[in-house]
Amino acid sequence: MRVALVQTRTPATQAAALDHVLPLVREAADSGATLILTPEGTNILQKDRERLAAALTTADADPVVCGLRDLARDRGVCVLIGSALVDAGADKAANRSLLLGPDGEVAAWYDKLHMFDVDLPTGETARESAAYAPGDRAVTALAGQARLGLTICYDMRFPALYRALALAGAEVMAVPAAFTRPTGEAHWEILLRARAIETGSFVLAPAQGGFHEDGRGTWGRSLAVGPWGEVLGVLDHDDPGVLVVDLDLPAAGRARRSIPALANARAFTGPEPIS
Repeated sequence: MRVALVQTRTPATQAAALDHVLPLVREAADSGATLILTPEGTNILQKDRERLAAALTTADADPVVCGLRDLARDRGVCVLIGSALVDAGADKAANRSLLLGPDGEVAAWYDKLHMFDVDLPTGETARESAAYAPGDRAVTALAGQARLGLTICYDMRFPALYRALALAGAEVMAVPAAFTRPTGEAHWEILLRARAIETGSFVLAPAQGGFHEDGRGTWGRSLAVGPWGEVLGVLDHDDPGVLVVDLDLPAAGRARRSIPALANARAFTGPEPIS
């Protein structure tokens, strides 16, 4: 199965984001990929919360979502919008992954489960939950021949999610991201390869890269990992581009039979968490 990972440097408005991403997805479709994955925040990246809130629409009305639905239909391919930032109501946004079928319809969707809320030793704070409503369900979905496990960015730090997706039949884990540069340099490849090895799964991680007009910097280095933990392909930079990889899907089953960690895990009790 041929897949393509699209690396973007998403602008701060949906109109500009659509102009940015469409040529890259067309390039991916021209490569023969039947599944094309884009990063987290494909439709807009805007750090200013007031400007972001004013710009957001529902997924049905978002120009980037609509444009990619048309492209998926025209080319007859599956497109995973790694995430679109959309209006979820109640003064909150959703960070939502949308799987488009070759008919252009939304086949499945997933809202990011884990919110990055942190107080840093420097005094800086991040409160993703202040702007976004977290999801409450794990999701798998068929994309052509592959069953995908849908996750987004910070989710990759929570192995239990990937184990649950693998036990539900997912052999390919999608991890679209807009990873920061310091944590990307330190943890990006290590975490993705670990999730692949632990679950005997392919991991496909399309990423944002470079310095964006809203002032943020993202790591890039979109990565495809095989179920033995091997790197199948990488964009070794932070510029927009397309990574094309052929997946031998039965390799996931072979890896799981060779190291049956999913089957061998046992329930246990204690110790009690420290309060």
